[in-house]
Amino acid sequence: MLRRSTLEILMGLVVLAGAAIFATLVYQASDIKSANGYLIHAEFGTTGGLSVGDEVRLSGIKVGQIVGQSLDPVTYSARIDMRIEDAVKLPADTSARITAASLLGGNFLELLPGADDGLMPEGTVIFDTRDPVSLSDLLGKIVFQGNDS
Repeated sequence: MLRRSTLEILMGLVVLAGAAIFATLVYQASDIKSANGYLIHAEFGTTGGLSVGDEVRLSGIKVGQIVGQSLDPVTYSARIDMRIEDAVKLPADTSARITAASLLGGNFLELLPGADDGLMPEGTVIFDTRDPVSLSDLLGKIVFQGNDS
């Protein structure tokens, strides 16, 4: 009886160790880091499929991550919250646009730096934004323009 109990304890420890290793690997693979960086926001007409966890890029380089989305109750615009790395200082007149990562899907938020000497402080809301272009809307316009001829 003692031998069976020892075997069960040993198997339980192996299962717990496996779960701990799995949790560690998931944590590392998910690119979750402590709340380093500063928070800024941008308002768009639509999120264009952008999701929490998607990249924020500047000149094609990842400089942050989307950390939240909400709907402005007054203007009904989509508010995107992003955390930007502390080392990246953005000009005060920076604009933003949602861009497709490829034709197969996936989007990211691209920051377009301006020329202002002042820097964007934490909590700034970017209103100079460009909504994503919908491929289905473009195809619809082409099809309907062809029928007008």
